Amino acid sequence: MTKAELVEKVYAKSGLETKVKTEQALEAVISTVAECLASGDSVTLMGFGSFKIVKRAPRTGRNPRTNERIDIPACSVVKFVPGKALKEAVK
Repeated sequence: MTKAELVEKVYAKSGLETKVKTEQALEAVISTVAECLASGDSVTLMGFGSFKIVKRAPRTGRNPRTNERIDIPACSVVKFVPGKALKEAVK
């Protein structure tokens, strides 16, 4: 599903006045979640799931073309853990 398709579906279900306002609301949610994660906070949406930052340790990888070993530095990644209601809806 693309962002435009998501806006269309949310618009149909939400009762917001226009698709433009629906897209603005979606953008506000996405940017707020990104800001919270960037500041180190986690975001929990009850029934949907939670987003949090997880630190990955440095590790050694391999270039599949040359079989050369490469060092992969430590980094932070976003982890999503689905909530119970989302898990049940997907089953």
